[in-house]
Amino acid sequence: MSIPRDERRQSLPLDAVEYDPIYHLNLLFSHPSTLSRAASTSRVLQIYQNDLNDEIDKLVVAQSTSDATSVLEIEMAKDELNGLFRDVGSVQERAAQAESTITEMTADIKRLDGTKKNLTLSMTALKRLQMLTTAYEQLQGLSRSRQYGECSQLLQAVLQLMAHFKSYRSIDQIATLSRNVSDLQRQLLEQVCEDFEIIFAKGEVLQRKATLAEACLVMDALGDNARSRLITWYCNTQLREYRQVFRGNDEAGSLDNISRRYLWFKRMMNVYDEEHVAIFPTYWRVNEVLANSFCEGTRDDFKAILARSARRTEGPSLNVDLLLSCLRETLDFEQGLERKFANDARISIDTLSSKDEQAPAFARAISEAFEPYLSLWVESQDEQLAILMPRYQKQPLRPVDEEFSSQVVAASSTELFHFYRSTLAQCAKLSTGGRLLELSKTFAKYLDQYAEQVLLQVFRDRPGALLPSIEDVICILNTADYCHTTCGQLEEKIRSRIDDNLRSQVDLQSQADTFMGVASAALRTLVRKLELQCEAGWREMKNTPWSKLSSVSDQSTYVAELIGPIHEVGSEILKVLVKPQFARAFCDNVVEMMANSYVTNLAACRPISEVGAEQMLLDSYVLKKRLGQLLTVNAEPGTTAPAGYLNRVNQSMSKIDQLLKTLQVRSSPAEGLVQAYLIHIGDRSDTNFKKMLELKGVRKQDHAQLVELFQVHRASHEGLVPQAPIMALIQLQMVNMGALSQAASLSTVTLPSRFDAATFGSALMSAARDGVDRLGTPTIGGQSPSLAPTVGANIESSTGANNLNENLRNIGKFFRRDMGGFGGKWGQKGSDDSG
Repeated sequence: MSIPRDERRQSLPLDAVEYDPIYHLNLLFSHPSTLSRAASTSRVLQIYQNDLNDEIDKLVVAQSTSDATSVLEIEMAKDELNGLFRDVGSVQERAAQAESTITEMTADIKRLDGTKKNLTLSMTALKRLQMLTTAYEQLQGLSRSRQYGECSQLLQAVLQLMAHFKSYRSIDQIATLSRNVSDLQRQLLEQVCEDFEIIFAKGEVLQRKATLAEACLVMDALGDNARSRLITWYCNTQLREYRQVFRGNDEAGSLDNISRRYLWFKRMMNVYDEEHVAIFPTYWRVNEVLANSFCEGTRDDFKAILARSARRTEGPSLNVDLLLSCLRETLDFEQGLERKFANDARISIDTLSSKDEQAPAFARAISEAFEPYLSLWVESQDEQLAILMPRYQKQPLRPVDEEFSSQVVAASSTELFHFYRSTLAQCAKLSTGGRLLELSKTFAKYLDQYAEQVLLQVFRDRPGALLPSIEDVICILNTADYCHTTCGQLEEKIRSRIDDNLRSQVDLQSQADTFMGVASAALRTLVRKLELQCEAGWREMKNTPWSKLSSVSDQSTYVAELIGPIHEVGSEILKVLVKPQFARAFCDNVVEMMANSYVTNLAACRPISEVGAEQMLLDSYVLKKRLGQLLTVNAEPGTTAPAGYLNRVNQSMSKIDQLLKTLQVRSSPAEGLVQAYLIHIGDRSDTNFKKMLELKGVRKQDHAQLVELFQVHRASHEGLVPQAPIMALIQLQMVNMGALSQAASLSTVTLPSRFDAATFGSALMSAARDGVDRLGTPTIGGQSPSLAPTVGANIESSTGANNLNENLRNIGKFFRRDMGGFGGKWGQKGSDDSG
């Protein structure tokens, strides 16, 4: 229970922190009648004050007394501390005196210990000197009698004993003995070398094998230099005949006789294994040193021979086949050496090796001489590929008697990549350096040529020819997809085999993009085939009197003539498009083509009345519904197209709806038409507004008034664009009224008013030259790209071919990016189209 504030304040003592004297006085003298007690209250307070003063005085006295006691205690502590310091000093003096006494006592003992140590060292040194002198004299005798077995052991002992006297060489006797030992070492070295030379010269190796083996132990004791000298002499002796035969004789030393070199070495190694292996210690690895010497000499010989052949101006030049034959035989020889000396199979170039693996000892020991000349081999592969391209060009895409399959690819493509794989494996065995990089560039060169000269040949100008059949176009599409996928695999294969420092320079991505561009061209050709079937429907649309319609019917007759080809031709094409990505890309392009063509032909139908515009709006809804069903035309009944595709259809056709809704508004009152234009079209262009008036059939004399009204209302509308995309599209098609029968489409080729299939190939090739911007996927709002025919273009020229390849790559990049919008990754089979 809390105490009220006033009660708590009444109970506070006078020494409380919260004490309030005013409040206390008001409490004591709360009424005038209480003033009579003021004198008594004052006396009480005075007495209380006096008591407090007395208490304070007592406390001050007590504190003073306490301070004096503390000072006294501090003085006593200081005295005790000084006494402690005196005691410590006394202890230190006594310790020093004790140490001095002990030192004097042990000095004689230390002198005795030093004397004993020096005496021991002297006795040891004298004993070792005696042993050294005795061993030296014995070694001299054994050396003269050529008892190398005992010599080797005794020599090691002499050298070890001599090492103990290095610090005593200032003594004349020791210095003389050291010189004598050094002279004996040189004498032994020369003596052993002389014995080896005499025995090998007389052919007494087998009879004196034990003596030579013991002599090797002496050379081992003499050190690394002696051992190296003997091994070098042995290698030079064994290879002397080889060098005389194969260096001094042009015929024997030529590349034609390379096998004789390796046979000679094998015979020499057989002699070593049968007669000489027991002479040398195993850990000397004399056979491996001999093989290295042979490889070094042979490599130098080949470098000189190849250099002379390359400089030769008269007579036969360096033969590529002979070069490759010699290189293969050399690689086999190196691999045999690796197996023999490393006890491991040579690392295969066809398999990836760990970076932590140590490089083979004999890898490229001889074949290194051939590598600078492998460019000749690469050039020969270039020549073979140059021969293949014209043959592939004349070869039909698929055998005539072969039944068509929706997964068919051109046989030439599989043959080309098989050639690439075998050539790559062969080159990787020859070189994994710059020559392999050159080969990858050759591969890239002919991949570009294959795309241009073989696959795109179907789309080139052939007078009187029709568009390629659906089967041929599908074959090209599948082949381009196969080549695109295989390009990436080929690039990874080359990178896995080439040297690390060159790996970043291997790039076949541009060739993969080129094949993507070919696939895009193939899909556009399929769209063009469907577009041609729709021409009758567009003619029917233009022949309809849109300004005289009195009522709206279910749908116009031209719609059926458009829907029919979309269903029939689209179904036929979609049946043979294996990948969902292809089917989706085809349908997207058909939607764009139909939307653009509708706008194009709508401009040719002017004037269009309000009823006509309403009928067209109904027709566009029917067409949009059928386009939405195109992707699932071959699916089970009730199957719904992916949401992404339906959004694409709605987005493409919605532009037409805005145009037709504006045309539905009457021109009187004029404000209604102007407001409808600003709401649906939403641009501020006077020219575009006049085009809308032209479409409605408004009289010319009324244009000025309506345009003036448009300008007034335009000022009050925000967010207007300078140029509405759909009106810009109409403007492009209205420039030439004679060409209104054309179907403006990104997805297809814009042709003259009368289609000529013979010029369709030129259109595709011209588009590739002009750049990817003419083949990109636009919305109706974008400027409709066209593939206008370029008659007489020289597509065989070098510059033209480079431009074509570059633009095909750009088309492929754009097409790949465009396909990414509806799911599925290019080149992946079986991926679902989720919209």
